Order: sequence, then C-alpha cells, then structure tokens
Amino acid sequence: MAATPSAACSLVAAGDGRYAMSGTVGFRTARGLLTTGQALLGGAAVIDLAGVTATDSAGLALLVCWLAEARAAGRSLRYEHVPAQLRAIARISDAEALLDSGV
Repeated sequence: MAATPSAACSLVAAGDGRYAMSGTVGFRTARGLLTTGQALLGGAAVIDLAGVTATDSAGLALLVCWLAEARAAGRSLRYEHVPAQLRAIARISDAEALLDSGV
C-alpha cells in the first residue's frame, strides 16, 4: 500500500479500486496528496473520506482537481463518507453536487 510522505495525512490503497484517506487534508498537506493521488488513481476509484479529521478549502480544491483529472482521462471517481466540515465548505462554494455525484 502506498501512502503520502506526510504523517499528518495519508491516502492508501485498500484494494479493488478503493482508497482510504485519513488525517488533516488542507493547505499544508494538499500538494503531497495531489501527487500521491495522481500516482495511485489510475483507474476507476472510490475514495473513503471517513478518516479525514480536519479540512479546509484546499482539501475541497484537491478533491475537485482529482474529479477533473478523472473526467479528462475518462475514469470514474467518487467519494464516500464526506466529512461534515468538507461538505459545509463545498456547500458554500456551490460544489456539493460534485462531491455527491463524482464522475
């Protein structure tokens, strides 16, 4: 299983196109997660966000970026267990439907 180099957050492969993200996903960790996600997410994927403990607008930008990359590559991507804090940021940014529908 691959993981991000930061101890504050991780994205690990759980098998069968499933991944688990945990920790703080924000300005300090988004760049490392972006790179890790680009390396890991080669096909159809589901990312479980249940382990995310804190996030900010950079976390939302990361998830939207992964969706855009998946759409451009013709891959499916969706998120499960989106934390309330992230959902609230998405709602005020008018991006909640993106998190719910995936690509």
